[in-house]
Amino acid sequence: MEGADISFVHLGIAIEHLQNHITVFGFRIAFYGIIIGFGMLAGIWVARCDAVRRGQDPEIYLDFALYAIVCSIIGARLYYVIFEWDYYKENLLQILNLRAGGLAIYGGVIGAVLTLVVYTRVRKLSFFSMADSGVLGLVTGQIIGRWGNFFNCEAFGGYTDGLFAMRIKRSLVSPNMLNENVLSHLIVENGAEYIQVHPTFLYESVWNLGLLCFMLWYRKRKKFDGEMLYIYLLGYGLGRSWIEGLRTDQLILFGTGIPVSQALSMVLVLAAGAMLVCRHRKAGSIRKE
Repeated sequence: MEGADISFVHLGIAIEHLQNHITVFGFRIAFYGIIIGFGMLAGIWVARCDAVRRGQDPEIYLDFALYAIVCSIIGARLYYVIFEWDYYKENLLQILNLRAGGLAIYGGVIGAVLTLVVYTRVRKLSFFSMADSGVLGLVTGQIIGRWGNFFNCEAFGGYTDGLFAMRIKRSLVSPNMLNENVLSHLIVENGAEYIQVHPTFLYESVWNLGLLCFMLWYRKRKKFDGEMLYIYLLGYGLGRSWIEGLRTDQLILFGTGIPVSQALSMVLVLAAGAMLVCRHRKAGSIRKE
């Protein structure tokens, strides 16, 4: 595995030359964008399939997705820019430069939820009913989309020598992703420098896959509209609160030193958990009556 651009050193997996884009008619298309796009399409398909299972009109979900995708991208960008404002206030034109990166998943989720609130009010539909199918598509998109970070050599954690340790050639990594913990464990092979880190993109993708499997199993057993939404918020929040603590590229809550996505995750876990308990108790008392 010597000389490989990326390797999972304890698993015997190596990629000698990592390509992160393709060129079509002279235009460079990043794998990141292709993977995100595929994740969106897969998410729409899953949500529509669940809508059919529930006897709903699947075309409503496709119509909603056209609005949600745009608003999610805007939300993801705004979330990132807000918590990196010290940089962007001096480089305002860079706010529009999406090719340079800078999208935050939580911002996309917030954008999608707000879009659904407006959409269901305008169309006079149930927000919680649509959300229950929508979150199945959302988590599907997250499972796939995280692999875009792999090709960009980003969204990794600090140094580790654990089973899933990922070794990356330093020249492939943006300098702002490297902290003191990572740099203090540099590995030099044949004159090339490597970092060895937690593949947090992989952790999150696998966690979300487990969450999706549970949700697909549980959906026929749900007791009330909105339950799948709360399960998603609780499950994703639990995983993200742990994984975010490992990452080197955290967005920090103003003046606190606390990773904002970690704090938000904990709030969502508590809020969603409380709602699940309250709604289940209410459902139980109704059955007794």
